[in-house]
Amino acid sequence: MKFLQNKRQKLLFYSITALGISSIITQLIVIREFISVFYGNELVFGIILANWLLLTGLGAYLGKYIDKIKHKLRLLIISQIIIALLPFLYITLIRLSRNYIFLPGELISISTIFWFSLFLLLPYCLISGSLLTLACCVFSTKKDPSSIGKVYFIDNIGDILGGFLFSFILIFFLNPFQMVFFIMFVNLIACFILTKFIRRKLLSIFIILILIFSSLIFFYIDLNKITTKLEYKNQELLFIKDSLYGKLVVTKTQDQINFFENGIILFSTENTVANEETVHYALVQHNNPKNVLLISGGVAGTINEILKYNVDKIDYIELDPLIIELGKTYTTNLDSEKVNIINQDGRLFVKNTKEKYDIVIIDLPDPSTAQINRFYTIEFFNELKKILNENAVISISLSASENYYSKEIRELNSALYKTLKTNFKNIIIIPGDKNYFIASDKELSYNIANLIKDKNIETSYVNEYYLPGKITQDRVNYVLESVKEKVRLNKDFSPITYYYHLLFFISHFKFNLLFFLIIFSLLIVFLLIKIKPIPFAIFTTGFAASGLEIIILISFQILYGYVYHMIGVIVTMFMLGLAIGSYYMNKKLKQKTIKSLLKIEFSIFIFAILLPIILILLNTLKNKTLVNLSAWILIPALTILLAILVGLEFPLAAKLQFKKVSHTAGILYSADLIGACIGALLVGALLIPLLGLVKVCILIGILNLVSFAVVYLRKIAI
Repeated sequence: MKFLQNKRQKLLFYSITALGISSIITQLIVIREFISVFYGNELVFGIILANWLLLTGLGAYLGKYIDKIKHKLRLLIISQIIIALLPFLYITLIRLSRNYIFLPGELISISTIFWFSLFLLLPYCLISGSLLTLACCVFSTKKDPSSIGKVYFIDNIGDILGGFLFSFILIFFLNPFQMVFFIMFVNLIACFILTKFIRRKLLSIFIILILIFSSLIFFYIDLNKITTKLEYKNQELLFIKDSLYGKLVVTKTQDQINFFENGIILFSTENTVANEETVHYALVQHNNPKNVLLISGGVAGTINEILKYNVDKIDYIELDPLIIELGKTYTTNLDSEKVNIINQDGRLFVKNTKEKYDIVIIDLPDPSTAQINRFYTIEFFNELKKILNENAVISISLSASENYYSKEIRELNSALYKTLKTNFKNIIIIPGDKNYFIASDKELSYNIANLIKDKNIETSYVNEYYLPGKITQDRVNYVLESVKEKVRLNKDFSPITYYYHLLFFISHFKFNLLFFLIIFSLLIVFLLIKIKPIPFAIFTTGFAASGLEIIILISFQILYGYVYHMIGVIVTMFMLGLAIGSYYMNKKLKQKTIKSLLKIEFSIFIFAILLPIILILLNTLKNKTLVNLSAWILIPALTILLAILVGLEFPLAAKLQFKKVSHTAGILYSADLIGACIGALLVGALLIPLLGLVKVCILIGILNLVSFAVVYLRKIAI
């Protein structure tokens, strides 16, 4: 049987593909914009992505009532036009919310993030979700369950193209508004083609007018600059660009230059206190520092402070090349010939370098994300120890408060202190708004003011006048007491400081995490009791798909460093695997039975159990050739294998569950998306930091084993 049977299905192929392209690109753009406003970590990301999937799932579920509508193809065209235009409104509203809905600089609560993103995403996600079900109805030539699997496959093709275009083309050349112009054109052209099938000239003319009007805006009005100026009001906007790693903005207030990434200020040119504390607490401890490794922060001015010690060389690691470019454009902080700039992931550099260092300064934010947490683990400190000279000193910091430490701060301090202690004999902690952990095998001193005076180092703040009021015996005793909490050590595959920082972040709001988890668990239990066997299998597979993909992505960063393009490859491989699995199942659908579904569910269980074993074995590899082969071959292969299993299940479930096209498509799409929603929220934001990657994989495997048992025991009782 031909995959596309008539002219209408061929035209719909372009329309559904366009929906897939626009959905994935819009999702990526909108989430990046939200994170810029909400100063996001994985919890914020998880909430926004969960809302997106939840609402899209709800839209798909509501789509099961689509049979009551007479002119389905006309509704699809109108809905796709709305989908094409809404992203413009979203970017504008998200950026304006920074100053006109929320207070500038306000730390926004978890509940506010949830409700604001929920209501803002509601129109787009409900429409796009219902369009999946509507497309199944329009695509179907009869009461045939295969149409659902075919639409699922075509949508995957769109997702692959969208993910590839965003990761490897659009992000390099277009700003967010230009990207949504692109996906608007893709959708409107698809709609224009469909109008030829229904022969509605008025609708065709309307689409042409939108294209002409939007083209004029595209070429003559810079919406990106206008909305960014409103976002950073009362500041002179000097530069704006979306890099591979986030949105970078440079502003000027009086004589001060401010550098922002994703809405968070990276540094300002006049922050002398922070620069001096970052550098002098560590360097003054060494008798004659010559080789210095600086991981991030050099553009802020710390390099100028390091140069006061007459060092021979500074290896400065910065992941984003655009930050270096901006530093050279707007400051003179990188002008010294002693500075060797390396655009690479810091963890990857430390693992592979043959250099030896007297001082290592890790000037990174708190371990608020899985990516940054990699620099606070036992494994990283083991790697760091191998590149240190005798009597070398390292410095790393955590946010704190001057005079009061909450339970969350004490746990965070304790985890870092005890993790450092596994590799370094001596650790001192300099208290303040940031706690600076100075570690070495040599003796260390709190008498920093005298050491600076003896070395004749000129400073404005970190000196005999500033420090005696800051480093008092009471404060030192207080901070040392704070590291006595009973906590686990921070490891790559068990990121406990990431979890403690999450609790620290939540503690700023009136938010009871335990109460939330109990309510959330009860809702899941209720859902699982009510849901029927086949949709339950789709639900658990959606959960496994999102959860295990997140685990593979985080593991890749841990094993090989943060290599952006490879992350894009992994995501694209996952989409490709979905397409392969769904295409194969659509071809073989007539031969498949409930036994095939049971085999797929059990295979996902086996995959989830074996995945952590494979990842742990990869972490033990020492041979560089084997490491590179595993990065470029094994990890993508694991990703494709997982996605193929997931892709195989949906068309088969549509056949086994089938009643009528709209009802079946609505139930299955909603189960898949809600499962993915819960997986995205729980796994990345809560379960990994709390339980570690190994236990989470086992938990996901057990969940799919339960669905195997449910389907096996109840067969096809629907």
